[in-house]
Amino acid sequence: MPRMTRLGTVSALWRFPVKAMMGEQLNRALITAGGLAGDRDWALIDADNHIGTGKIPRKWGPLFSSRARYLEEPNGEAPIAAEMTLPDGERVMTSAAEADARLSALLGFEARLITEAPEPLKLESPPLGKVPESDDGEIVDFPVINRFFDLGSLHLLTTATLAKLRELSPGTTFDARRFRPNIIVDTEGASGFVENDWPGKVIAIGDEVRIKVMMPTIRCVVTTLAQDDLPNDPSVLKTAAEHNSANVGVYAAVEQGGTVRRGDSVELVDG
Repeated sequence: MPRMTRLGTVSALWRFPVKAMMGEQLNRALITAGGLAGDRDWALIDADNHIGTGKIPRKWGPLFSSRARYLEEPNGEAPIAAEMTLPDGERVMTSAAEADARLSALLGFEARLITEAPEPLKLESPPLGKVPESDDGEIVDFPVINRFFDLGSLHLLTTATLAKLRELSPGTTFDARRFRPNIIVDTEGASGFVENDWPGKVIAIGDEVRIKVMMPTIRCVVTTLAQDDLPNDPSVLKTAAEHNSANVGVYAAVEQGGTVRRGDSVELVDG
């Protein structure tokens, strides 16, 4: 039996059915080899195969003001339709015949919803780790190599890291929603950027799930954008860049799937 070291508990679960849109908070979720079932199963692309992303708000910003949810629970196999709520309150299913036309009108250019990645699929982004000086600053094309995910298919964030950021910049609102994690781990009083020690290690979540932490999550301009009741705030990213190389949270790969619930234990597998 491997030795286990307690890290904390699952305090929140988040899923984002359509990439770049706001998502939905869950009490339980199925974790598969590809990540949290239904997460980023849908995406928009433009005519040049650029994927819709919050990293370019002047182009894709209306997506970041939209929200998506499932009306039934995905089983981790074929993608199922999600309901999108657009900025004006209109609700459109991703499977609707008029969905592409409605989203194209919202964005002001031709775009279409996809569930399979074309070749090549590209992600437009300002340089990572710093706040762009202007809306028309440098843009870099990154290849998308893991379906519709920027990198890892599972993203974890701890309450310890959020508390450390708040300590470093008390006037800034470091709300977990800014970082779009799948799993928030309540580290039960631990302090500092505790995830920095996790890459390369295996973590057990609940009775079934085992994940391997890949790397820190380097942040971008998305963390600074206004959403819901959160204001636009460049100091979010500036604080992370100054004190933790712009890293907030970690990416992980799934070694063993299963069901995860809020309140489940999160433990480091030591052997």
